[in-house]
Amino acid sequence: MAKPRIRLIGFDSMGSRGMATVVDTGSCKVFIDPGVSIAPRRYGLPPHPIELEVLEKNLEMIHDEVLDSDVLVISHYHRDHYLYRPGEEVYYRGKLLFVKDPGKMINRSQAFRSYILLKKMNVEALAREVRIADNMEYFIDKGVRIVFSPPFPHGPEGTRLGYVVITMIEVDGYRLMHASDVQGPISSRVRDYIIGLKPDLLIISGPPTYFEGFKMDSGSIRAGLNNLKMIVESLDRGSTIIIDHHLLRDLNYRNRISDALSTAEKRNINMLTAAEYMGYKPNQLEALRRKLWGREQ
Repeated sequence: MAKPRIRLIGFDSMGSRGMATVVDTGSCKVFIDPGVSIAPRRYGLPPHPIELEVLEKNLEMIHDEVLDSDVLVISHYHRDHYLYRPGEEVYYRGKLLFVKDPGKMINRSQAFRSYILLKKMNVEALAREVRIADNMEYFIDKGVRIVFSPPFPHGPEGTRLGYVVITMIEVDGYRLMHASDVQGPISSRVRDYIIGLKPDLLIISGPPTYFEGFKMDSGSIRAGLNNLKMIVESLDRGSTIIIDHHLLRDLNYRNRISDALSTAEKRNINMLTAAEYMGYKPNQLEALRRKLWGREQ
């Protein structure tokens, strides 16, 4: 079974917000969610200069990888998941671009952002081709199949944050899944979709535990944690789960997912952050913002 080469850039465990994932199949290079950003405010504080420096480094790596990629995927139109800054439209030139449908199952803010990107920034004309991702399947090269999910909620059912599309790339039977911003997953529909496809490598946004009791109820957080554990129980031994993004905004993230981690260890499933997968220690700059500014209570 051929395994594609993976490079992860700018995830929350690496100091900025994002899930930028490069998948090199050997015959083509697919870049899923080529974006990165930082929180404008956290704990009432602006980004620290260290965060801004890391953001620029991560953005430079993303730009370099985009130039070398054949296919780009935008799972949704939150700004940590695609290139949107003035001048960045040039990076879409000549690329095969798969996008979350800008006209269906989309909230107002994301529809507006998609219009700016595709029409105002002229990306629709610059790209070699723009294809709708939602609930579609494509063969993009010999032995390389890309499968997109139906639109799923950005977290719990009924959320105002809109919808996202999960990407699965299958290379000679090896399945890599990128579950962008499903937050756990909180939705049982997302859980069942992932379990049904049984990926060999799952890259997933964990539950936003830092929101509990603030922007999200405890029931939704518990659902995300329970669904994550159920996914771990369903995967084949030897599989890998890269869990990051929203979860890594909580300094106590390992304790929050302790049940899933324990289950993974018992079942010989490798469960780790994006930074750890790439050989680094987690660097949770957003969660450490108080400390960076010397404002710890």
